Amino acid sequence: MQIALIADDQKKELLNQFCIAYCGILSKQRICATSRTGKSVAEATGLDVECLLPASHGGVQQISSRVSYDEVDIVIFFRDSSIESSTNEIALDLLRLCDIHNVPVATNIASAEVIIRGLERGDIDWRELVNPKSDFNLRRRAIREMEEARAAREADKRRRESKRSKKTGL
Repeated sequence: MQIALIADDQKKELLNQFCIAYCGILSKQRICATSRTGKSVAEATGLDVECLLPASHGGVQQISSRVSYDEVDIVIFFRDSSIESSTNEIALDLLRLCDIHNVPVATNIASAEVIIRGLERGDIDWRELVNPKSDFNLRRRAIREMEEARAAREADKRRRESKRSKKTGL
């Protein structure tokens, strides 16, 4: 599963603590995050985090784009809703895209724990079918390509044998 992490400055420490608590589950997933959030989580947990752009330079929009292409399976976005900011519009766009694409999203620690526990139980495995970059779909694509290559080799072999038999008059 691909999990996207975002945290407002006032919530970064809470996200770090969350990731420490669920490090065992998160370590089995692919994680991306906005730059400062990703660095903070990686330092706190040792998890491998793909750091995107900083939120102020389009990092949230990068995650939104991945949600649009079904390349993100879970979004954990710890927001400080007590402050009004210019990024609220961007945050609302991300939440709207999660709704449109049926991507589970958590905006607080309670909902994040429910989603992570569901991930651990397998309740979110259906996302593997939707995400074109999921391990499931990558394996399926690789198998299909191997089968196509094998079929092409067999067709070539039959063609060569047919030519050979015509030359020998059989």
